This record gives sequence, C-alpha cells and structure tokens, in this order.
Amino acid sequence: MGGVLEGFATIAIVIALGALLADRGIVDAHGQRSLSLASFYLASPALLVTVLADSDPSRVLSGPLVATAAGVIVSAGLMVVVARARRLDSGTTVVASLCSAYVNAGNLGLPIAAYALGDAALVVPALLMQLLVLQPLALTVLDVVTSPERPSIAKILSRPVTNPLTIASFAGLLLATTDTSLPPPVQAPLELVGGMAVPAMLIAYGVALRLGPLPGRGVTPRVLATVTTLKMVVQPVAAYVVGRFVVGLDGHDLFAVTLLSALPTAQNVFVVAMRYDRAILLARDAIFVSTLASAPVAIGIAALLA
Repeated sequence: MGGVLEGFATIAIVIALGALLADRGIVDAHGQRSLSLASFYLASPALLVTVLADSDPSRVLSGPLVATAAGVIVSAGLMVVVARARRLDSGTTVVASLCSAYVNAGNLGLPIAAYALGDAALVVPALLMQLLVLQPLALTVLDVVTSPERPSIAKILSRPVTNPLTIASFAGLLLATTDTSLPPPVQAPLELVGGMAVPAMLIAYGVALRLGPLPGRGVTPRVLATVTTLKMVVQPVAAYVVGRFVVGLDGHDLFAVTLLSALPTAQNVFVVAMRYDRAILLARDAIFVSTLASAPVAIGIAALLA
C-alpha cells in the first residue's frame, strides 16, 4: 500500500503545481488547452504505443476488460433506468449515463496506472471500453435525438478509429501480439515524447481545477447525488464483484480494475454536453463532485485491497 500512496502523493503534487501555475498567471486557459491537446494528440499515443508493445495482451484484454465493462454496463444501465423513471429526456439521459460511467482514464487514469500501479497498460481496458463502445454509442444517440438527419453508418463506424488513443492502443497491441520491436530511430523519439504525457496531463488538470467554475445552482441535488453515487460507488463495486467472483481476478489485477473504475467522471463528458447542449450543468457538477470524492475513495480502496 505504501507504494500506491506514494504514487498518489506524486500525482497530487504535480496537480498542485499546475494549480499554482494557474494561480500565478503563468499558465492560463489557452496554455491549459495547449498542454491537453499536445498530450492527447501526441504524447499519450506515444506512451501507449511504447507501453503496450512490451505488455502481455492476454493479461490486459481478458479478465480486466470483462470486469471493467461490467462496471460501465451496471452503472450506466442503472442510470438509464432511473432517468426513465424520472422521465428525463433522451439527451439528458445520455449525458447522465456518461457522468455515471465514463471514467477520467486519460488525464488521471494513465498517471495513476503508471505511477500508483506501476504499469500504464492497466488503463487500456477502460480506454478501449470507452473509446470503442461507450463514447460512439452515446454520440450516436445524441446525434439522432438532436439532429434532423440521422447520421450515416460510415460516420458512426469511423468515430472510434479516428481517436488517436484508440489508434495508438491498437498499434501497441499489434506490436505486442506479433512480438515486433520498433527500430531504435522510431522507438527512441516515441519514448522521449511519451515521457511528457503524464506530467503534461497532470499540470493541465491542475490548471483546469484552479480556473474551472465551481458548481452552482441549476442542478437537482437528487440527480447529482444519484449520478455521483453510481460513478464513485456502484461502478467500482460492480467491477470488483465481477472481477473477483466471475473472472477470478485477484491481487494487483483486481486492485487495479477496482481503483481505475473509481476514477472521477471524465472532462470529455462536459465537452459532449456542451456540444449537444444537453445537461451541461449536470456534467460540470458531476465532474467537480466526483473529482473531490475520488481521493478518499481511492485511499479507501487502497486500504482495503492493496
């Protein structure tokens, strides 16, 4: 457990440094966006390629993927049931479901997997589940309910494969399954660029926390409480139960699946809510509250399982 807490402490310090840079006016919102985009489009894909190329695909994509998917399905499914019972519109239902199941695998998942868990490849099941299934499905439904024209099949199918993290994940897994090594002139730059991914993400996240708006009025407390409970309690519990009792995970793998399922709601959800003008305040507040709750929840999981 000591190594895990050290990893979280390292992450917290770097996030705090990002908040300090924002507080001092050294990095503004434009700088935060530049850091995030550079990490998303360049550094994180490079990190995923190099990490996954040295991983064991059967370990990454078997039991952990099933347990991760179970957490997403249970949490999002329950949110849909609750939303239908409360007669929320389809767009709000989709955003609320994303709030309850879409983990911050990019900004926080990669750093936690790399530093707290010691293996960045552990976050891949969450990334793949979200980028290949949850996000395309949610965007397709939102396209249908907000657009006068139904999106084409080609547009729907192209969503996952245009995401740089998805492309990098598949490239790394392909290298691993074929036991192929990249030539040094390619491997060295990838490792160098990939090394900036985690610090850039954490600093940008700290800047966002300092500059971002605090929750305000406009969101029903009962809905926010439901979403947050599903995200921070139901999802990791479901992942743990399925991981332990259905697919037989134990030790470090079970701890990793449970911990990564307890990550807060991803900031991508707010971007989606803004894009489709649905449940914007709910997305904003769910991200804020779940982020505040993530530290004590993670410490609790570490105390119980690490």
